[in-house]
Amino acid sequence: MTKMLLNSLAEACIGNDLPTSKGFPPVSRADARVLILGSLPGQVSLARVQYYAQPRNAFWPIMGLLFGAAPELPYEERLARLTERGVALWDVCAEGRRPGSLDQKIDTASVVVNDIAGFLVTHPQTALVCLNGGKAGDLYRRMVAPALAASAPPSMVLPSTSPAHAAMSFDRKLEHWRAALAQSI
Repeated sequence: MTKMLLNSLAEACIGNDLPTSKGFPPVSRADARVLILGSLPGQVSLARVQYYAQPRNAFWPIMGLLFGAAPELPYEERLARLTERGVALWDVCAEGRRPGSLDQKIDTASVVVNDIAGFLVTHPQTALVCLNGGKAGDLYRRMVAPALAASAPPSMVLPSTSPAHAAMSFDRKLEHWRAALAQSI
């Protein structure tokens, strides 16, 4: 018990020393119909200043198959293809502390959420909020959804495209994402 307490205290102290990661602005057009929310950009994404920049992340391969926004294309062209199809990208977290890139390591107490309610007001055609993975879903449910208007669009937690979610095959992830996005795009 004492060892567990010391480990918890050590983790809390280390967490307070972590630098704060800050997310990116949303990528959208005024006519967005779907908002895809991740949790917080990982280290590779932060270094490259790009959503889903980790090469093993399945996000861009999935978006390539669904919308022609393949990872081989320049980043700006991928974003343009998504927004042309009514897809917006953002993260639940505006900022937060996390060692590394794993979602389960996000220090929830340090999280500042993005103004998703404001986004939905300025993007009234948004018909669906897709949450990329369980952590994004949990943060959204606990820290965003309670402040949303009753008229907010439905949300759906989808399988994480992260390489850390290796329990599900690419094909199964694609199947879930295709079914969800087909409803609104």
